[in-house]
Amino acid sequence: MLAKLSTRPALRRGALAAVAALTLLGTGLPAATTDKDGGRPADLSRFHDQKITWGKCTGDGMPDDLQCAKATVPVDYARPGGATLDLALARYRATGDKRGSVLLNFGGPGGPGVPELAYGGKEFMGLTDGYDVVTFDPRGVGRSSPVSCGDAGDDAYAAVDDDPDDLGDPRALLARLKKAAAACAAHSGPVLPHIGTVDAARDMDVIRAALGDRKLNYLGFSYGTRLGAVYAAQFPDRVGRLVLDGVDTLTEPLAEQGIAGARGQQVALDDFVDWCVKDIACPFGQDARTAREEVRRLVRSMDEDPVPTDFGEAFTGQDLVGAIGQGLYSKQLWPSLERALARLVEDGDTSGVMAFATGGLSLPVRGPARDPGGGDPGGGDPSGGLVDEEEIPLDNLPAALMAINCADDPDRPTAGRITADLKRLRAAYEEASPVFGRYRLTQVLMCYGRPRGTDYIRDEVKDLDTPRMLLVGTRGDPATPYRWTVETAERLGSSAVVLDNRGEGHTGYGSSKCVHRKVDDFLLYGSLPPSGSSCGADEDG
Repeated sequence: MLAKLSTRPALRRGALAAVAALTLLGTGLPAATTDKDGGRPADLSRFHDQKITWGKCTGDGMPDDLQCAKATVPVDYARPGGATLDLALARYRATGDKRGSVLLNFGGPGGPGVPELAYGGKEFMGLTDGYDVVTFDPRGVGRSSPVSCGDAGDDAYAAVDDDPDDLGDPRALLARLKKAAAACAAHSGPVLPHIGTVDAARDMDVIRAALGDRKLNYLGFSYGTRLGAVYAAQFPDRVGRLVLDGVDTLTEPLAEQGIAGARGQQVALDDFVDWCVKDIACPFGQDARTAREEVRRLVRSMDEDPVPTDFGEAFTGQDLVGAIGQGLYSKQLWPSLERALARLVEDGDTSGVMAFATGGLSLPVRGPARDPGGGDPGGGDPSGGLVDEEEIPLDNLPAALMAINCADDPDRPTAGRITADLKRLRAAYEEASPVFGRYRLTQVLMCYGRPRGTDYIRDEVKDLDTPRMLLVGTRGDPATPYRWTVETAERLGSSAVVLDNRGEGHTGYGSSKCVHRKVDDFLLYGSLPPSGSSCGADEDG
């Protein structure tokens, strides 16, 4: 779960490129055959057997030792002979005795893996003692046929931000939300109906097979824990060593998730302000109480009078809320967030906060020229069929977050139910957080007008018959409450082993040396801590 939702006007050419890529890729593989009875589609062996060709990642700032590639998957797994799409991949090669690969997902939904590994790969170098460390941009995300909503999301946000006294008759709001859903479908293309976690987990199994691994070794953070749990339910016999850090809920309704997320983000914001005011450079002053009010005032003023940007579009208060939410997930980001806010307050410079708001999508990821002899689905030019970095819509991260969460959630309140509950819901969200409340409420409301999501996660992801897996829960996590770790572990059954991280921040691997060591020990050597064991808040060793 990633608290990121700010539907910015998109680069239209990016959305068109996504649609074109899907259309053209429909001819990229030989047609699939069906069983003799003409019914059930044939197996996926042509995808599993594809050869992945790795090449140097070019572009400013890309690490020299990071390699890039692509893997081809069906758009619709029920029709593997139809259109296909390419997934962007990146890896650091094993330096020790290679025993396969470990696949990473950094969260979201909507977060691209390739730039995350490029920026933060140092954290995972210990795993290269035994593995190629691999990540990917999931379907609909980053360079992998990115989805977009155009500027329809801004219209929906404006409707939710109307004065509470004007919400007695929400028919206009519902009409705008329905219009936004239609715009998202129009801008996103054929991948949108197949963007949920169930399909993304099947993509991971294609990646596993294409990498040559018999079992999936996996490290997933935040939303990546939902993805890992769904994979384990779908392919229990293919689970290797699996770690879930910052465990997401599998059962809580989206509306309740939003309230929990808003409350956690408000706590994290208060902690950030307490830290910031101790620095003379803090743009909100040196008194914590007045600084909190200054943050709220800044958001309100930018909603009323957005700040121009170099992209020709205005940056609103709700965009700022999304950017702040990104910067709160790790204390390591706080100095950068403070500097970005200072540039905004003092100079009207939006570049720093926009880097947070767009998820840091700025590194081009291109591969070498096509090998004329390459005929495999994943071979040849690693950038073939992938959207160029500069073509990724500015709103891809929030658009993908909404699309995936809605696809995973079967609840679709009727217009009458929303009308009856809207004022109560808005009050509950604003009580949870005066800064993040409306922002998170819009995340829930924007599922209105979209197709009903799957029941699979709530109904089937439970009582797993898999090898033991490690679940890490952090007591002070602002995004995925510790109780979700406990509840999910009980739901998954006896295979789930819980590590209690008595620290702060979202996830534990990057902030606790103790957690880092125990996760690496499990992935590299199969050594699991006893279930219920803990890492102390200040434990370094």
